[in-house]
Amino acid sequence: MIRALVESAFQTGYLSVESEGLLHQMLANRIFRNEDTAALTRLCDAVRQGLIKREASSEISMEFLAQKK
Repeated sequence: MIRALVESAFQTGYLSVESEGLLHQMLANRIFRNEDTAALTRLCDAVRQGLIKREASSEISMEFLAQKK
């Protein structure tokens, strides 16, 4: 599911608040596979580079994602 959310963000160019919330839930509950970490890395890098825009306004969320990798 994480990879699907990441791919959706790349297709649309946006990471929605809902998708970001789902990512947080899955990471907090440790519902992910090792393969998902590469997708999260790509997502975090793309957001930092401005390739993907976030609907959420705080940078705290992306820091949370980056720490879980």
